Amino acid sequence: MPEVLTKHDRYVADFRALDSGLSGKQPSWLHPIRQRAMERFTQLGFPTARRGNEAWKYTNVARIAEGVFTPPSVAGVNGVTPSDLRRLAPSAADWATLVFLNGRFAPSLSTAPDAHRGLTAVSLATALAENAGGLEEHLARYAPMEREAFTALNTAFLQDGAFVHATGGDAVLSPLHLLFVAAPGNQPVVCHPRVLILTGRHAKLTVVESYVGIGTTPSFTNAVTEVVLGDDSTVQHYRLLAESPAAFHVSMAQVQLGRNAAFNTTAFSKGAALARLNLNVRLASEGSSCDLKGLHMTSGKEHIDTAIGIDHLAPHTSSKQYFKGILAGESRAVYTGGVRIHKGAVKSVALQADKNLLLSDRAEVDTEPNMEIWCDDVKASHGATAGQIAEAEDALFYMRSRGLDLETASALLIRGFAAEVLNTITLEPVKAHLDTLTAEALPAFRFERRT
Repeated sequence: MPEVLTKHDRYVADFRALDSGLSGKQPSWLHPIRQRAMERFTQLGFPTARRGNEAWKYTNVARIAEGVFTPPSVAGVNGVTPSDLRRLAPSAADWATLVFLNGRFAPSLSTAPDAHRGLTAVSLATALAENAGGLEEHLARYAPMEREAFTALNTAFLQDGAFVHATGGDAVLSPLHLLFVAAPGNQPVVCHPRVLILTGRHAKLTVVESYVGIGTTPSFTNAVTEVVLGDDSTVQHYRLLAESPAAFHVSMAQVQLGRNAAFNTTAFSKGAALARLNLNVRLASEGSSCDLKGLHMTSGKEHIDTAIGIDHLAPHTSSKQYFKGILAGESRAVYTGGVRIHKGAVKSVALQADKNLLLSDRAEVDTEPNMEIWCDDVKASHGATAGQIAEAEDALFYMRSRGLDLETASALLIRGFAAEVLNTITLEPVKAHLDTLTAEALPAFRFERRT
């Protein structure tokens, strides 16, 4: 069923202004891609239909479709300081960090990597101006704009973001941090950051991708990341979403793996009014694998939606999904975990689990793990749970009988639930930052007394 078209005239007008301003400043091959993306967005409209809209049936994006968000007027640091960044996101002295404010590169807040070590990491605007190698072949070739309105909108407004190319070899590269800061001013701002990550044969790369916010003005971040792994390469990826309580965030990550390549990610999400993470992985070559983990924490009336799609397209591929949610207040979380094992993908292994801890009778979780298996000789399992920790009430009673108040006892149990994901993080600055975020959030997260 076609989706109902919503207001998008303002985006068309903004696109025309951008397209005119970029005339002659970007490669000729990019212009028709952006034009086609805008046409596709106007055809699709925002996915606000409440019937026949399976992919978005639990997440209503009407507030985004009806909101008035304006592109950032000028590039600049907007009063953001390095100390602000250290407070908002993980950091380390040996990391290369590219900082983007409202989707625009902020060189004064960034530190470039040593290009002689086989890693190029520059702003996408710079790479486009120079028509860097690899862009025409890979940029906007993977993320599915034909069926995803938000991806089409991002592609139409493709202007800046990060271009990362690890050329290969056996050296383990120092971590790279891509830090996107929503820093709205007097009016709601929209930004469309784009990331392209390429790895050569045998490359080993660690990437931290953070989306954080400053201030309380509503903002809309519409992000797309494309990751293309060469044969025998490995990407260890961490993703942090901690924007403001007034933020709207939609992101698409599309990952394409070569032979014996591995993509491992841990995602942590909290804080946005409405957030949707789409993560699609194509295990396109024999021996490729992915390990996807995540933890989200929602409180108040926050809404976080995680939609996973994994395609096993070749033999001897493997995928793991393990996601956890902690919900308080009247918040809502959605998890859709789709796995498709295609014909010919024999000897594949697919494991999938989603577990949720509801601290309030008013919190809600919708979880749909599912698998489609089109060949024999595979190993697959999936499951989902939603409720309180087993024997939590007994544990709370025991701890309170020993003198702990409800808040302290709740915190111990909640941190234990979260630790199963957080303790798998091996990059210490990331783990320390997420431990701190979890601890700071705990006053809003406790088991509510039952009436």
